[in-house]
Amino acid sequence: MRLPTALLGVAVSAALLAFPQSAQADPADPQPPAVRDFGNGPERNEVAAGLPEQAGTLRAPQADKRPAPNWPSHDNGYPRRTRLPEPAENPADASIKLGLVPYHAIAPKLNELQRRSDRVSVEVFGRSHQGRDMYLVTVTAPESAAEAREQARMRERIENDPAAAARDRGLSKRYKAPVYVNANIHGNEWEGTDAVLRTVEELATSTDPAVADLLSKTRLYFNVTANPDGRVNNQRANGAGFDLNRDFITASQPETRAMRQVMTDTQPVAMIDLHGYVNGTLIEPTTPPHGANYEYDLFIKNTYANGLGMEAAVNGLGYTFEKDGVRPAQIPFRDDPEGWDDWPPIFTPQYAPFHGAVASHTVEIPLRVNNADYANLPVEELRRRSAINTDVAAAAIRATYTFVHSRHQQLVADQIEVFRRGTAGEPAKEVPLGIVPGFGPEDVYTTTYPRAYVIPAGSGQRSATAAARLVDHLIANDVRVERAERSFRVGRTTYPEGSYVVDMRQPKRGLANVMLEPGHDISPRVDAMYDISGWSHALIWGATVEPVDSLRVKAEPVKAAAPTGSVPRTSGPLALKVGDAKEVMALNDLLAQGVEVTWGDDGTAVVPASARTAARTAAERYGVAFTPARRPGGTPLTQVRIAAAASADELYTLREMGFSVTPVSTQVLNDGFDWSATDVLFVSSGLNHAQLSPEARTALDAFLTTGGVVTRGGTGTAFNAAAGLLTVTGVAGRSDANGVVSTVSSDGPVGAGSPEHSFVYSPRWFTGLGPEVRVEQAYAADGPLVSGHWRADQNGMGGPEQARGQAAVVSGRDERGAAVVMFGTEPMFRNHPKGLFPQVARALYWSSSVTGAAVTTP
Repeated sequence: MRLPTALLGVAVSAALLAFPQSAQADPADPQPPAVRDFGNGPERNEVAAGLPEQAGTLRAPQADKRPAPNWPSHDNGYPRRTRLPEPAENPADASIKLGLVPYHAIAPKLNELQRRSDRVSVEVFGRSHQGRDMYLVTVTAPESAAEAREQARMRERIENDPAAAARDRGLSKRYKAPVYVNANIHGNEWEGTDAVLRTVEELATSTDPAVADLLSKTRLYFNVTANPDGRVNNQRANGAGFDLNRDFITASQPETRAMRQVMTDTQPVAMIDLHGYVNGTLIEPTTPPHGANYEYDLFIKNTYANGLGMEAAVNGLGYTFEKDGVRPAQIPFRDDPEGWDDWPPIFTPQYAPFHGAVASHTVEIPLRVNNADYANLPVEELRRRSAINTDVAAAAIRATYTFVHSRHQQLVADQIEVFRRGTAGEPAKEVPLGIVPGFGPEDVYTTTYPRAYVIPAGSGQRSATAAARLVDHLIANDVRVERAERSFRVGRTTYPEGSYVVDMRQPKRGLANVMLEPGHDISPRVDAMYDISGWSHALIWGATVEPVDSLRVKAEPVKAAAPTGSVPRTSGPLALKVGDAKEVMALNDLLAQGVEVTWGDDGTAVVPASARTAARTAAERYGVAFTPARRPGGTPLTQVRIAAAASADELYTLREMGFSVTPVSTQVLNDGFDWSATDVLFVSSGLNHAQLSPEARTALDAFLTTGGVVTRGGTGTAFNAAAGLLTVTGVAGRSDANGVVSTVSSDGPVGAGSPEHSFVYSPRWFTGLGPEVRVEQAYAADGPLVSGHWRADQNGMGGPEQARGQAAVVSGRDERGAAVVMFGTEPMFRNHPKGLFPQVARALYWSSSVTGAAVTTP
């Protein structure tokens, strides 16, 4: 337990807490709209080249398809005025009920502020899943073009030559410290947006000399609403159903990719992410476990000091529990033993430090106005709460920029030191005990950096397609990747020319390592985690990645992975081994075109010679390699039509791979579902067999004589039992267990070609297997958990020891004819474990192509 400590840090300036409202007229009219196009990175080459989007990508009907004009040159000074397009009024916007600014009113307000003040610049820096503009506001003192170029040179020097930047004593004085404020990433946690708009107006129009001094030494960047879809629609997730604050390091969603680019480009020294609702206001830093790849000594001293300053500012508003229902602010690091950690880099404030933020916070404002409260409380009470929440969020913003203003030079110096340590390849530093009050042994987490990671070319690479995707993803995250110009040797291993090298002597080594290392089993150290505990792009994204302890190689930096698509010059049918999601996309594209494809149980699709032109186009588009087909035979395969009772991330992933997907549920089936256009039923969420009507059960039983079934998780296991499909007993692991696990796969139709690792969340396994059941994949017998958090329950059950050697994925035939596959793993979790997607595809292909009377599998 940590003891309460005296307040540290910077007192919030009264002058900066209450700005007089004074407009500064500016006759200059904003220029036509400019959209910052972050879509030209290596991960989005298809769109940049004008090629069609990936088959099956989920799109909303109102998606904005306007082209993105060229962004104004950074040679321009500030302000950089643009006229934002103003959306049509939407009376159904969920913000209106709370007395908050509806989405359609944001652009007009920002256009007006640009006219009123030369301190405000606005840009559209991205678009949401449903096509709504995302607004980034920059507030700073006016800069000439020469001054803006000088700031850009200093920013680049801080990252690219940090040792020289550290020696330049004048740099930290001249450099305008960047601050990033992220608002409304959860759509129904609204008030951060309104606090941002209030703050921007205060800063834009104030005549206080303290404000002028602040803006002469800082640039303040405000993401007005990170989730406009959710804001309008009164939902936490974006329009695709994703929690955007779980998507960093995966970046499956356009909003996340846009925010990632903002952090890369602005390189903030401090950031805050405005959320709700925890009473009293929750202000990070966090409880253990702490991310092992941060420069945590620099991070904790600044984050704790700013947290204390925000706490003082929020409590200083004078709201009380007796009068207003507002409890005093709390800081998890100081006030809680565990349960609110900064271990996974999936949250915005836990991702920002890898781009140089040395103070980074989630702030949870106090009074709940969403979900049941939104529906049931009187409007007057909701608006009272929202007004208080807006005040609290605005106080946190003001405290943060005051903190940065007062510690300007030290924060810049600490950011330089983060990049210097990475570039120098220094060992990870163990944070000294007592660096801030209460920092004890339970807070010490560290890692060991390899000299480099090698992503091999040639026969040592499991999937060249997966390797290219991983390289592009690393580059999109501003991780530096090189390509070997000739073969090189490390120990006894020779790596061919063309292998990729991630040299860990680089400024953002923490981000490189947090993605590529296997991770850590932290089960012994804490009992409870806030979210996931294990991930590894190296183990579950499908590519071979090898850490090395020495490095001597002649290599050139790359801006994108080399092309991987190819079609052999030989005549005859072509084979496509389905071992990566891109190969699934290519195959589904061909099927959608009506190409006659046959499917083999070894996970290989065979395309006739007559489809060579279509195959060549698919190879170029998806980066897949066709080979000469050795055995042209197999089962005829057609486009798989799926009825899916599944989570949003699974629906998205299935469609992203190009499958035709129709969402279903218990209610949909009871309403009379037409099964004639379905080949496979996928069940993981929202379908309860016991609640089906007699008519729905009869229709389902008829489908099971010709269709297939794929299940996942507890809902899928329960459905299998209730429907009388495979003879198995499902065993549940601890419900909050999650992480990367070691697995052993069979040569069956689903297991063949699977990676040696998988991902679990609430893991399951199968015992009591009947004679018709085949084990496609099992948990490793020598202990499955590689990284993450997985303990037995209070009765000693459900832990990794019980899962050793047990079946994780099984297949078989029901006596009615259905081909069934059951997953106890999480192969599509949040669209993250890319290397596992083909396993799901193989399950769907096999399940859809095997029909008729049941066949017992020995």
